[in-house]
Amino acid sequence: MAMIALEGMHFYAYHGFYEEEQAIGNDYVVDVYIETVFTRAAVDDDLYQTINYETVYLICEAVMRKKSKLLEAVANLIALDIKHQFRNIKELKVRVKKLNPPLGGRVDAAFVEVNGEYTKKCARCDKPLLCYGDKTCWCMETKLFQKTLEQLKGTYGDRCLCQDCLEFYAN
Repeated sequence: MAMIALEGMHFYAYHGFYEEEQAIGNDYVVDVYIETVFTRAAVDDDLYQTINYETVYLICEAVMRKKSKLLEAVANLIALDIKHQFRNIKELKVRVKKLNPPLGGRVDAAFVEVNGEYTKKCARCDKPLLCYGDKTCWCMETKLFQKTLEQLKGTYGDRCLCQDCLEFYAN
C-alpha cells in the first residue's frame, strides 16, 4: 500500500451556518490522504496509472467555491468527488479546517474529517474488491434483471459482490 497526500491546501471560502459567515468568508485549509497501489505507475513512470494530485487539488478547489452551511458537507463532497474520479482508492481521509472560527473567543481552528476504507471481500467468493458504498456500488451499476437483483439482495444483503461473480449471475 502507498500514500498520496496533499497537505495544507489554502482557500478563502464562504462556508458557515450563519449568514455573516457566508457573506464575509474565512480562511480554510484542506488535507487529503489517499491510500492506493501505484506500483504499475512507478514502474512505467505513467501518470495515468496513479492518482494525479493536481486533479485532487482541482476537485478541492471546485468544492470550496460552492457555499455550504456545514464543514461536514464540504468534506463529504470532496471525498465523494475524489472517489468518483479515481477507481483505485483503498482508503481516503479528507480534513477541512476553518481557521479562526467566529466563536467569540480565540480558537485557532475547527475541523471536520471524513475517513473511508473501501477494500472489501466479495460476499460470494471472498476475493478482494473495491466498493465505495454509494451510487457506484454493484447493485446500481450492473445490468442484471430486477428479479436477479432482488434475489442477490435477499441472499447477500448489503454485502458486495466482485465483478466476476456479478458476471456469473448475469449469464
